Amino acid sequence: MPRRTATMLASLLTLVALLCAGVLIPVPYSEMSPGPTVNTLGEHGGEPVLQISGHKTYPTTGHLNMTTVRVTGSQYRMNLVEAVYGWLAHDNLVVPHSTLYPEDKSPDELNQETAEEFTQSQESAKVAALKQLDIPVGTRVVVSSVVKGSPAEGQLHAGDMIKAVDGTEVKEPGDVAKLVTRHKAGEKVTFLTVPAKEAAAAEKEKRQPATEETVALVTRPAPDDKRAIVGIQAGTDHTFPFTINIKLADVGGPSAGLMFALGIVDKLTPEDLTGGKFVAGTGTIDENGKVGPIGGIEMKTVGARSKGARYFLTPKDNCAAAAKDTPAGLTLVKVDTIKDALQSLEKVRKGDTAGLPSCSAR
Repeated sequence: MPRRTATMLASLLTLVALLCAGVLIPVPYSEMSPGPTVNTLGEHGGEPVLQISGHKTYPTTGHLNMTTVRVTGSQYRMNLVEAVYGWLAHDNLVVPHSTLYPEDKSPDELNQETAEEFTQSQESAKVAALKQLDIPVGTRVVVSSVVKGSPAEGQLHAGDMIKAVDGTEVKEPGDVAKLVTRHKAGEKVTFLTVPAKEAAAAEKEKRQPATEETVALVTRPAPDDKRAIVGIQAGTDHTFPFTINIKLADVGGPSAGLMFALGIVDKLTPEDLTGGKFVAGTGTIDENGKVGPIGGIEMKTVGARSKGARYFLTPKDNCAAAAKDTPAGLTLVKVDTIKDALQSLEKVRKGDTAGLPSCSAR
């Protein structure tokens, strides 16, 4: 065989081997890409995203789209070729696998965590929207979680309403720990509760709970400082004067909170918030209407623009990252609170876009 032919054949075989290795060898990376966007004012899966009953609602136009990021699954392992392609692709982001899936958490734990964050974001969105409209929202202290193997396991349950501890009325979550830690480890503490199912039924039927339970627990020492504990985390649940349901499956995390809150406000007020414009956005929201940052902002702006969005409500702390590579035709609007967002939407619907608070890459 001529030397030149042999050299070319060896080079070809080497290239084929490298390509095969690139396809077969897994690398410890995952990929993020633009995910679906959903209009909170519209329908998804054949039913309205926001369903409100027991209070007057108003017609809406335009879009208030929440945005998502699509990620490769926890069990999926990218190969080298895919990773290189992802690094070169403009709209995708390749990150270490551990960034999305920490080694100290199982896939089930991560799914549960994102589901809980999504549920909490809906609750916070409802509260923030009603507070913005000066509609009263009731609160109650509940058991948020129970530690496995603790004195409370099997006696108290997530969702149980805590009315009193040792006969003292509980008004906020911090009261529970204060009352429990008055005891020494090994002493008995008594809870007056309403079971979770009864509390939920009473709220739905707009009545006072019919069932109360007295639960006596023996405290044990905390592993860190030996204070008395029973092994629960207390939290706050809310009671609403009418029903607000958010129907959106296969979505996790807290980042849709702002857009849910704005959609609720739009449906409960005669003013058409968007004026028919296509607005998208993202951001967590707390019960007081404070907007927080999220992950994957670059993916979300791309996904929003590809669906037709012209304006994107951007959490203040995500502005710099979003402004570094803004899709053509998309105006980033900086928001820090739900009030900021509503003021900006007023400018959008009136065409006063020059006055919108903008994002800077610095």
